[in-house]
This record gives sequence, C-alpha cells and structure tokens, in this order.
Amino acid sequence: MKYLLLSYTPAEAWDAATADAPSQEALDAFAAYQKFEAELRETGEFVLSEGLGHPAVTTTVRKTDAGVTATDGPFAELKEVLASFAIIDVASLERARDITARIVEVLGEPFEIRPIMGDDFA
Repeated sequence: MKYLLLSYTPAEAWDAATADAPSQEALDAFAAYQKFEAELRETGEFVLSEGLGHPAVTTTVRKTDAGVTATDGPFAELKEVLASFAIIDVASLERARDITARIVEVLGEPFEIRPIMGDDFA
C-alpha cells in the first residue's frame, strides 16, 4: 500500500530570504536523509520524494461566487508549513511508521502519514 508522508516545519523557522542557502545543519540532515532514501530504493519501498517551495511563492486556487480565482499565497495564518513530501509503497502501516520514525529522527521535523487511496486501499 502506498503512503504519503508529509513533513511540516515551523513557519518562523522557514526564512524565505535564506531558503536558497540552507544551513550546514540542514545540509547534513539532507545528506543523512538521502542515504536513508537510497536504502528504501534498494528495498523497492521508495516511490517519490520532493521538497516544496516557500509559502511566499504559493498560489491558492479556489471557487468563489465570482468564479474560480487564483491568488498569491496561502490565506491561513500558519504556525507550520508543509515543507516536503514522500511517497512510499510498503506492506503495512507499521512499516510506514518505522520508515517515518527513521526520517523524523534524521530530519527532526514532524511528519504526517496518510494512506493513498489506490486500488489496494481497503
């Protein structure tokens, strides 16, 4: 079954001015994560992983009385920002939890696990 892993980071920790120049600590964490991701590729459990852009470059599209409109940025006051996502394909929720726990240990950010409702969703 596939699971979507969503990573959140505190909004105040994500400085748009320095988003293109991550700290050495962040680079070390990413390197450790990439090593773990390579392990998941070898087991066939890795599907996809991507970082997401800063909320300052986010567009929200919604239906209004005037029709469908696109506006800059999220509207909600954010305490946390969706920072990245990964998709894994594993045998069980327990395995997804084990993998996510290892990622959280490396990156230090909380993750949310959501099942992807595909053909094998029961």
